[in-house]
Amino acid sequence: MSTTEVPVSPAVVAVPDTKAEQTSKASTSGVKSFLSGGFGGMCLVAAGHPLDLLKVRMQTSSEYKSTLDCLRKTLAENGIRGMYRGMAAPLVGATPVFAICFWGYDMGQKIMRYAYNMSPTDQLSTSQILFAGGFSAIPTTAVMAPMERIKCNLQVTSASGSGTAYKGPVDAALGIVRAGGITSLFKGTCATLLRDVPGSVAYFGAYELIKKSLTNQGAGQGSISPLAIVTAGGLAGMANWAVAIPPDVLKSRLQTAPDGRYTGVRQVFIEMMRTEGAGALFRGMGPALLRAFPANAACFLGVELSLQFMNGLW
Repeated sequence: MSTTEVPVSPAVVAVPDTKAEQTSKASTSGVKSFLSGGFGGMCLVAAGHPLDLLKVRMQTSSEYKSTLDCLRKTLAENGIRGMYRGMAAPLVGATPVFAICFWGYDMGQKIMRYAYNMSPTDQLSTSQILFAGGFSAIPTTAVMAPMERIKCNLQVTSASGSGTAYKGPVDAALGIVRAGGITSLFKGTCATLLRDVPGSVAYFGAYELIKKSLTNQGAGQGSISPLAIVTAGGLAGMANWAVAIPPDVLKSRLQTAPDGRYTGVRQVFIEMMRTEGAGALFRGMGPALLRAFPANAACFLGVELSLQFMNGLW
């Protein structure tokens, strides 16, 4: 998720030519990153939720032979509406979660600029970008963990009556609190952080590097087409899940297990290795990668277009 602030035209996103313009926009980058991140998150959820549901179901059950088998059984059991089960929670939560994530990424960049005495217009090195990406996961986890807990529990409930049937995200949240108290909403927080720190490093690092490679350096100080944004965003999403899927499996198992079943993510890992082997850590990789490209392409395009809109206002 990039916080680079560049005006967008129908053809290209062009970096401002004057240092004064760049410095002015840099001074409000935190606000713009926060707002554009929220909009981008909403785009991501709308585009990618059905495949996210398949990913979670495969991670928490061994009854599915493949992604297609999971899709077929989910459609047979719940219909097309079942593909959007649990979407309300991440959709409502997407705005603050992604807004905080983008803001965190911007703060990570500012920390690097301050530490190395850099100006707002100086280009960050690859290692500095990677630090900023990893840093973004820290403030995000406080909001992400309970939303993930609610979403995963909704996604694994069955219309046939197996498991606990929730009417929606509010009912799920109340049911989780009734069963284990308010702290139960934060079950899996460490697992979420374990997933999102390396995942965010790969995510932001891949996006910035791919976007840079696709930038036409001969057009002013640089330009990038919407197609390049979509390409860089989609590949960044796949890079994120290539790194994050094993800890995501552990997180999903922990968050959907009955209270008291596991003492923590370490016990989940030990039991999975003993009973299912290392291959279980990559369960759900197929739908995760299938979802990653369109969902994150939509996210980054939403981010860049919202930045265009805000850059036109102030």
